[in-house]
Amino acid sequence: MERKKIAIIVAGGSGTRMQSTVPKQFLDLAGRPVLYYTITAFAQAYPDMEIVLVLPENHISQANHLLQSFEDMPAITIVKGGETRFHSVKNGLQQVKDNAVVFVHDGVRPLVSPALIRTCYEAALSHGSAIPAIDMKDSIREVSGDKNMAVNRDRFRIIQTPQTFLSELILPAFELPYDPLFTDEATVVERLGQQIHLVTGEESNLKITKPLDLVLAKAFLQL
Repeated sequence: MERKKIAIIVAGGSGTRMQSTVPKQFLDLAGRPVLYYTITAFAQAYPDMEIVLVLPENHISQANHLLQSFEDMPAITIVKGGETRFHSVKNGLQQVKDNAVVFVHDGVRPLVSPALIRTCYEAALSHGSAIPAIDMKDSIREVSGDKNMAVNRDRFRIIQTPQTFLSELILPAFELPYDPLFTDEATVVERLGQQIHLVTGEESNLKITKPLDLVLAKAFLQL
């Protein structure tokens, strides 16, 4: 059954780890701000996509300036962020009514493909949730105090966004009290006893947090 599609794009980062005074979501990536690509991917995935952009209050004017660069501006609502990611997402969810598929995406993952967004939508309709994940390639070790031990990397996945849910799962979950253990939306929904469904993510769907990430993103764009 076709549902309303709402993307909550959380863009609350600073430029600290990027060694820049410009917030990460507004850094230049091949001639456009990082956030421009993120918004474009969701607008291209579905023509009826509604976008909720969650930003710190002092970044809203920059966002409005960015939106003027769209020839056909998608349907976008700007919402002020909260103290933590949990609170920012909760603020964005105030724009969501029932019977929607809700995507929650990092504003600094600009290379997410429209195809992955559509995959998440279809999987959420079937399973209630869809969380992109990719395999671990490096060996990993578990550290406990001054000891460590090897663990089987095949048992672990690297989690990406958009974390995608039916509205009837994510809305009640975000009525829970905040817990510092809520590292992403899946951990919040899981707290209510819901199973989390993983879908295959994309190697190029990287999160830009450090200068090298920006270099890699530019390389992916040139492929």
